[in-house]
Parts: sequence; C-alpha cells; structure tokens
Amino acid sequence: MAVPSFLARERIVARPGFNRWLIPPAALAVHLCIGQAYATSVYKSALVEHFDSSLTAIGIIFSIAIVMLGISAALFGTWVDRNGPRAAMFTSACFWVSGFLVGSLGIATEQLWLLYLGYGVLGGIGLGIGYISPVSTLIKWFPDRPGLATGMAIMGFGGGALIASPLSRQLMDFYDPEYDGTAGTVPSGGAVAALFLTLGLLYLLFMMFGAFIVRVPADDWKPDGFDPSTVKQKALVTTESVSASNAIKTPQFWLLWTVLFCNVTAGIGILEQASPMIQDFFREGGTSTVAVTAAAGFVGLLSLFNMGGRFVWSSTSDYIGRKPIYMVYLGVGLVLYVLLATVGSSATWVFVILAAIIISFYGGGFATIPAYLRDLFGTYQVGAIHGRLLTAWAAAGVAGPLIVNGVLDTQGTPGELVAANYRPALFIMVGLLAVGFIANLLVKPVASKWHEPKSATSGAAGAPTHERSAAR
Repeated sequence: MAVPSFLARERIVARPGFNRWLIPPAALAVHLCIGQAYATSVYKSALVEHFDSSLTAIGIIFSIAIVMLGISAALFGTWVDRNGPRAAMFTSACFWVSGFLVGSLGIATEQLWLLYLGYGVLGGIGLGIGYISPVSTLIKWFPDRPGLATGMAIMGFGGGALIASPLSRQLMDFYDPEYDGTAGTVPSGGAVAALFLTLGLLYLLFMMFGAFIVRVPADDWKPDGFDPSTVKQKALVTTESVSASNAIKTPQFWLLWTVLFCNVTAGIGILEQASPMIQDFFREGGTSTVAVTAAAGFVGLLSLFNMGGRFVWSSTSDYIGRKPIYMVYLGVGLVLYVLLATVGSSATWVFVILAAIIISFYGGGFATIPAYLRDLFGTYQVGAIHGRLLTAWAAAGVAGPLIVNGVLDTQGTPGELVAANYRPALFIMVGLLAVGFIANLLVKPVASKWHEPKSATSGAAGAPTHERSAAR
C-alpha cells in the first residue's frame, strides 16, 4: 500500500548531526493521545446510565478497541516498518480521531452500535498503528539502550489517562453544570458526546505534531562511542536477524505471547474498574468517605505509576536483563495480588500502594517487551514482530474485562459491591500470573535455523526477505 510522497520514509531520513533526543517527544505526542484508552472508567457509569445498559455491555467497547489494536498492529506491522513512522503516525491520527467523532455521534443519537464502531473499531485501528509506530524507530536510534528507548516510546501511553482523566472531568463539568466530578454525580450523555468531539479535535493537533517532527536514522548511523560488538556479551541478546514471518514459528515468540497475555490481563483487571473499585473495597469498613475522596484521584495515580513503571522498569532491564525483570513483574506481582485480595481492604493506603505497584509492573511489561523481542530476534523487523505479539494484548483486552465484569455481575449490583465481591476475580489473576512466570522461565535463545542471511537484512527495514527453510 503506497503512501503520499510527503509521508514516505525517504523524506524523513535524518541529516548528519541530528539530535536523537528530539525523537522521544514525537513518540510521546502520539502515545499520550492514544493513552486516553485508560481513562474510560471516568465516563463508564455515564454510558451505563445513558444507554440503560450493563457494565459488561459498556466494557465491550474497551474490549473491541483492544482487540482491534492487536489485529491492526499484527496486520500493519510490516507496513509500518516499510513506510516509516511518519506515515504510521499520520494514519493512526486519522483513525483515532474518526473513532471519537463516530463515537460522539453514537452517544448523541443513543446508538450503541455506533460507539462500538467508532471508539471500538476505528479507534482501535488507530490505537494499534499508533502504538507500534515509534517503537522500532526509537530502538534504531538507541541501540545502546533499547530498554530506555522502548520505555520512552511507550511511557506516554501509560500516562495518557493522567491527562485525559482530569481533563475529561473538567470538560464534562463544563458541558453539564449538574455534574461536578465527584462520586454520586453522573454526567449526562450529551456531555459525554461533547467530550468525545472535543478530545477528537485536540488529539488531531497533537498527533499531527508528532508525525511531522519524527525522523529515522540513516542506515549506517550509530551513536558516538557505541560498539555493536558489546551486544554479544549479554545473555539472550543476538546480533542476528529473524524475519517477522519466521519469528511466529519459534517457541520463543509464543512464550512471550503467553507472558504478555498473563501480565496484561491481570493489569486490566484493576485498570478497567479503577474508580469504582476503591470505593467498593471500603464500603463496609466505615471509611467510605475517605475512599470516595481517594477515588477522585485514583485513576490519575494509577496512570502516574503506569507511566513511571514503563520508563523505570524498562530502563532497569538494560542492566539486569529482560528475563529477570519479567520474573519481578510476574512473581512479585503474583504476591501483591494475593495481598490485595486478602488484606487490601484493611486500609485505603494499603490498597492504593498495592494497586499502584501492580500497575507499575503492568506498564513495565508493555515497555520492556519490544526490547525483549529485539534481544531475541534482532532489529531487522522488530516492529512487525511487536505488532504480531500485540495480539496477546487483544486477547487480554477481551479476557480481562470479561473476567472482572463477569464476576462482578454475578456478585451484585454496581454501586453496592464490597471487597469480598472482587476476590474471585483477583485470585483468577493470581493463577494467570503464575502461568506467565513459568512461560518466562522457559525462554531461551532462538535457534540458528531461524536466522536470516546477512544479505537479506541489508538496506531498508521491511525489504523482501529470503527466509530460511524451517527444515534447515
């Protein structure tokens, strides 16, 4: 699929002397916008009331968006690598903004299917393309610190709700004077429709800014003082290359798929119910007033830890390795989930600390996975491989909300739930994290039969490959 000349990869090759630290702001401009997906709990109750629907039915909107994220990332990963980040960011902006506009129309006309189509399908496509668009570019700009690079790229996605949550409350308050952003008040459907329209226009401006300042390095570029031979000295890190089509044939790919699925499903279990969850946990304990106050900033706090975890933990992986850091995400995360289910309701501060650390691991898992892929499969088509792996996120986007909302729908009425009602879902998450921990332990270097010939990997990313036979 050809792109207009002003979006073409060859038009954005950086000139000698270009400062690579100008690339992270371009990535953040896109990821901070599409990270709004984590702020859906702010207006979730309003949509339930507006459409006279259930939590599960409204939660499907988020699930569709994540499914489409995974599908579009998998389908367009090679296209993104071939055409470059500007074309990908531009395309992402068009789909993401269209999703908000169609979603706004669906809310205004009380047509839930239009919200599914808009925010779910169109917005989800924009999510997938936008999510992977800067990742391989940053890895190429920072071959000396791939964990830091992917942390910078994906940090914005985790922090999107940190901006979107308070902004959404303020805008809904502006469009509906009877709503003041506190517990017990629900904005009107018209206010949410106007919110979608406003956010769509704002995000269009910021995402286009990112698209037009991004650059790719020349084929022979490397950072000053960087010695590629040092890469070979690190465990599980290869200097060979594996194509995207061969990568999905390896056990390492599917082990990492399982790792990501388990980590993401567990994290979504908290994020998807963030605001009501903290209130429900303390409904019986006589501290509901404190919980209501805490809930107002809880989504933003989780977003802060989600964002910080993506940068801090992913950067840490450059020093201790990808496999060890995932042992932390999954092993320590498992213990924290057990504590959340058993003692999380003892005090508000205990609940908040446990949830915040869990979400930092969730964010760190997202940010570290591209560097893990780069270590195992090389840089050749890492963006396309990353796109295929994000089908795990798509599956988790369905599984996480279905598990949590499905359990809660059997436990009682929203607004009347308590901590004990969440425990079955939380212990399911514990089991998933245990499965992911075992999968990570089984990861080992990719067999040489999957490596591409050196001649096939020279030149631009996404060039045709000469794959080695699986029988070789």
